[in-house]
Amino acid sequence: MPEKETPEKLSRRPFSTLLAIIMAYCITTCSTALAGVGDVISEFELNDYQGKKYTLSDFDESQLVVLAFIGTDCPLAKLYAGRLEQLSQQYGKEQLTIIAVDSLIQDSISEIAAWAREHKLTYPVLKDPAQTLADAAGAQRTPQVFLLDQRRTIQYEGRVDDQYVIGIVRDQPTRTDLKIAIDELLAGKQVSVKQTQPLGCIIARAQKPNENSSVTYSNQISRIFQKNCASCHREGEVAPFSLETYEDVLGWGPMIEEVVREQRMPPWHADPKHGKFANDSSLTAQEKKLIYEWVKNGSPQGNPADLPEPVEYVSGWQLPKEPDVIFEMAEKPFKVAADAGPRGIPYQRFWVDPKFTEDKWVIASEAKPGNSAVVHHIIVYVHPNGMHTREHEFFCAYVPGLRIENYAEGIAKKIPAGSALRFEMHYTPVGTEQEDLSTVGFIFTEPEKVTHKIVTMHAGNASFELKPFKSDQVVTARSGESPGNLKLLSMSPHMHLRGQSFKYEALLPDGTREVLLNVPNYDFNWQTRYVLAEPREMPKGTRLLCTAKFDNSKDNLANPDPSATVRWGDQSWDEMMLGYYDVLLPVNPEEENDAKNVPANLLNVDLILKLVDKDGDKSVSPKEAEAHPLINKSFKKMDLNKDGAISEDELDKVFQHLKQKRKI
Repeated sequence: MPEKETPEKLSRRPFSTLLAIIMAYCITTCSTALAGVGDVISEFELNDYQGKKYTLSDFDESQLVVLAFIGTDCPLAKLYAGRLEQLSQQYGKEQLTIIAVDSLIQDSISEIAAWAREHKLTYPVLKDPAQTLADAAGAQRTPQVFLLDQRRTIQYEGRVDDQYVIGIVRDQPTRTDLKIAIDELLAGKQVSVKQTQPLGCIIARAQKPNENSSVTYSNQISRIFQKNCASCHREGEVAPFSLETYEDVLGWGPMIEEVVREQRMPPWHADPKHGKFANDSSLTAQEKKLIYEWVKNGSPQGNPADLPEPVEYVSGWQLPKEPDVIFEMAEKPFKVAADAGPRGIPYQRFWVDPKFTEDKWVIASEAKPGNSAVVHHIIVYVHPNGMHTREHEFFCAYVPGLRIENYAEGIAKKIPAGSALRFEMHYTPVGTEQEDLSTVGFIFTEPEKVTHKIVTMHAGNASFELKPFKSDQVVTARSGESPGNLKLLSMSPHMHLRGQSFKYEALLPDGTREVLLNVPNYDFNWQTRYVLAEPREMPKGTRLLCTAKFDNSKDNLANPDPSATVRWGDQSWDEMMLGYYDVLLPVNPEEENDAKNVPANLLNVDLILKLVDKDGDKSVSPKEAEAHPLINKSFKKMDLNKDGAISEDELDKVFQHLKQKRKI
């Protein structure tokens, strides 16, 4: 098979292991294996990526042998390459030999070589071009491991450990299945768990395409992939393999059919009964039918002359063009530990001074992980008052499933002159020490071109308590009343592993309510920003009601601990309840800093003082309160010591109290 990529080209590709996509390419059932536990693996003869010949008898000195079936573009195989290397180093060759086997028809020798070098592997990596060893072992997925005893009988087969299960991304495994089986055999014991479910990508068997098929890649399928898939599935992006050319697609047909049929790809979770969204990525029934027919006929290429014009992407970015400016989160990479222990790695925060001497209007921004294997999420905040100050505003993020959506003409986000940036980083260990140096990129526009600014707000509840062993636990949060007519642009629900469903409703001033977005089956692995096809007018006095349900029962397979009482917390085993949403505010240069144009639930103490404290005495007088509807209305209640002014401490206490009461 022709080589698709040189090692040099392949080595520049990022470690594309977005955990959401890893989960999307897992399965719940296995095909019937051709061999299994208790069967003997007979002699084989295969070459490694350097052309060196290996046979099974070459490893007779080893008491145990692990056959690990891998693929160079399989995200799980990438994660477990280092863990297998650790096992290889932990046991001496007299005890254990690990052999990696690549049986994927789409993987070239150069790709396997680059993969082995990237992961610094010392164990053999063999190519199984005719899939004879995969057939002999009954290998169906990558990664799938087979533990052979001294007689080369299969004593265990399945996964390496349980860190990655469907819908679950644990910070560390709770059961190291392969290692437990190795230790039991070395101790002369029977393997206690002989088989587990392997997860990952299908090892597609070779199939001759039906060239008479009316459905071909060139004619129909390429257009479906280009419209719905290639923005992620392209070189340098987060998806595990490219779908830009027929050569990229070879070997992935059965995997594509499976994830489409099970509605895991393309990822979209909004109930179609409520709202229309500009970024709806779901496939039509006709598109699905074409994909099934194409795979059934062996994924034929068709006439290349029928191909659509290729889409030009910005290399390495989802942005419409190269960023005008890029900021790294720190001067040197952060070292991510191989194993963070039971409490995980604490959130890391890095401050950056962009040295903006004038206001900047941003029409596109992207937070970009330096090492997507370990970066779970990035949030970039803007601190208008500079470095290490309290006042801040959410600006952009990198989270599983979030795609960059370009703003419409005339719309931008503002970074005031003198602002600082703060990177909030959540890391997930992968079993080997890693480094990360993440970045953020901005594209600017001229102030005179901006008619509306985007403000990101949220309705949140941090005072919930989830009871053990119980599902359908409802938590609600309301936004403050809109102080004027606004336009709702998008909604982004956020929960963790116990998240069950999430709904946004508009509570209109006339007493009616309207469902704006319903996500009946929330998936932590896909934290989508749902962009309305047309901005929704929100009249003055409108509130948003967010209703979340949580499943803390045993039936939730993603649940880290059903016996725990769960409260608000940063880590994935804690929970959050946040309904982010973007609104559009008209830009009026004379009123740009007027508090009346800023929704109350966006404001914090620092921002309130900046907006209304005209004399700079760190308190709000009755006259100054007139500029802020919420404070003006409740001035006497907020003046806790009744001295005729509201101090900074009083503001802080009142707002903390209101948040707990879900008023903001």
